[in-house]
Amino acid sequence: MKENVLTCMKTTAYRPMKLHELMEAMEIGADQKKAFQETLAEMEKEGLVMSTRSKRYGIPEKMGFMTGILKGHWKGYGFVDSINPELPSAYIPANAMRNAFHLDKVLVRIKESAGEDQKAEGEVVTVLERGVLELPGTFEKSKKFGFVVPDDPRFNSDIFIPGDSAKGVPNGHKVVCRITKWSENRRNPEGKIIEVLGNPADPETDMLVIVRKHGLEETFNKGVLKEAQAVAKMIPEKEISRRKDLRHMNIVTIDGPDAKDLDDAISVEKLDGDRIRLGVHIADVAHYVREGTKLDQEAWSRGTSVYLVDRVLPMLPQEISNGICSLNPKEDRLTLSVFMDIDEKGSVVQHEIHETVINTMERLIYDDVSDLLENQDEDLQKRYGHIGDDLQLMNKLYQRLRKRRDARGAIDFHFVESKVVLDPKGNPIDIRLEERRTANRIIEEFMLVCNETVAEHHYWMKQPFIYRIHEDPDQEKMMDLSKFVFHFGYQLKGAGSDMHPKELQQLLAEVEGKKEAPVINTMMLRSLKKAKYTAFHGTHFGLAAKYYSHFTSPIRRYPDLAIHRIIKEVLKSGPLVDESEKDKLEGKLEKTAAHSSEQERNAEEAERESVDLKKAVYMKQHIGETFSGLISGITSFGIFVELDNTVEGLIRLSDLEDDYYVYDQQQLTLTGERTNKVFRIGDALTIRVEGVNISQREIDFVLVSVDNSMGKDE
Repeated sequence: MKENVLTCMKTTAYRPMKLHELMEAMEIGADQKKAFQETLAEMEKEGLVMSTRSKRYGIPEKMGFMTGILKGHWKGYGFVDSINPELPSAYIPANAMRNAFHLDKVLVRIKESAGEDQKAEGEVVTVLERGVLELPGTFEKSKKFGFVVPDDPRFNSDIFIPGDSAKGVPNGHKVVCRITKWSENRRNPEGKIIEVLGNPADPETDMLVIVRKHGLEETFNKGVLKEAQAVAKMIPEKEISRRKDLRHMNIVTIDGPDAKDLDDAISVEKLDGDRIRLGVHIADVAHYVREGTKLDQEAWSRGTSVYLVDRVLPMLPQEISNGICSLNPKEDRLTLSVFMDIDEKGSVVQHEIHETVINTMERLIYDDVSDLLENQDEDLQKRYGHIGDDLQLMNKLYQRLRKRRDARGAIDFHFVESKVVLDPKGNPIDIRLEERRTANRIIEEFMLVCNETVAEHHYWMKQPFIYRIHEDPDQEKMMDLSKFVFHFGYQLKGAGSDMHPKELQQLLAEVEGKKEAPVINTMMLRSLKKAKYTAFHGTHFGLAAKYYSHFTSPIRRYPDLAIHRIIKEVLKSGPLVDESEKDKLEGKLEKTAAHSSEQERNAEEAERESVDLKKAVYMKQHIGETFSGLISGITSFGIFVELDNTVEGLIRLSDLEDDYYVYDQQQLTLTGERTNKVFRIGDALTIRVEGVNISQREIDFVLVSVDNSMGKDE
């Protein structure tokens, strides 16, 4: 019924109608009036339709309105992202927010349409659904009442806590507050404290704040654990006999030293004509986590494992993730295997997919394999002599695949990765730079080609599936990027038309090794759209791939688990042919895709925030010390500097006391009025750590000196 209503209202001839007119237009009888009214009321709550004061119904965007999710800003204003992905977001001034807050679903009246150089502007009319019901913050106590100051500055209102609901809560402690009353006219919401997290000086407390803020689950309930513990630890011979037995093959895993959930293994074989057969063997999680069980429902809800700086919050209990599904060495394991015959040009000329049983012969570590391949380490060559030829063949195949992917224009960002090292109590003691070495790149390339092969296989079978897509970038953002890199002396071809990823790839190759490379990499990444899951086929811009999916990590990503079930069903019963069954499955998969994309974004934000927190705590131990860094951003209020250890801080404009500096938004420079000294992105300088605000993750620097390449008179 909802779809029929929307179809009717989207026609060009439609005008807002009263209930009886709409029923007549849609040929709905009087006996269905009550059900139809309930449907319209539900659609109003969802923001799909709206009614005017004269009770005429229509689609918001055709009536000068928009429904979307409000993204608040700490300064009081916000932006609304439409539930219709084809519509642009709208700016909401602080005085037009009414009683809406960050992540609320709202109905907005558009006051000014979007122009070439400006966003649409609107005002909140109605809050359709509250986005935040519980949030962490700091409790501030007074004699008869208290307030919770939210840790998320985007929720820009303190929560009023009546005195009787805050007894025994220590002043200044971190708490979780549940909102019980939403006030009108921008008055403070009212709430009650439901959990005391602890003293903010305790390293554990701030991490708990991040966990609660993002609604992450630390433990599994008894029902889920009971199912996980009941999963058989031994594999019945009957199950082995119906699968392809690969236990005789040289199959290995290559992971980091701390990895416990080993969900992918690989094998290589030489074929005639310089072809190489690559085998990618993925844990058959779907065999153990059956659809509709409590285990499955919990995995769907979480959507992904979350890797915080000091802990892992897994999608599945460790009995599954670290136990029966982990491809531990010298143990029989059930897998889904993809065999790909790859020619000398890096093309997959033939492939097969099977349910299999494997027994990995070695659990290899990235650094060991890299040392063996890069440095011909003699000790490692002796230790792994029995698979040395396989490792060399893997390297040869990696070079082949990488060359082909580069040729089609895949974008490979060159970011310096870092790892915060913690002591047993969770205190940061070091920040180490991590390198993407040969072994890491081998596994990455093998997983990429496997994910592409699986996606294309099911696309041509015309089966419902979950794809991983990366939409083409907006032309406006590419034009902005083109202007940005022009200031550094580079040209971005094709910015005014449909952009091909090869143009961006060539730009990254040009800047590699230059001082401005980090900031251009960052600006390019910000100019691209985010990859997402969908049940509808689309291309992957960043990988320059026509077909792509996530198949290789079912232990930690739900979309992978969902498509494993499809693959197993196709292997067992053949492709779905009934169109109604296809439609039903496609609808379910699209719901899973949307939810998984949302959970992925939430996990990424939590992971990034946990790293920023520990970096701030680490730098607080180094207040007064000097470091080298590069200017990573210039704004009207100061200079952002990224240090060699990847920590970023701010030199405030007010602290540049030798001159009055003028900000040029087009050139992204600060120029001294008297000295003509110019600060540009990418310039190197030395700073001193002045202060750290751990709760806001803010680090303040002061300028010590600049190198010879900057500070020259213009």
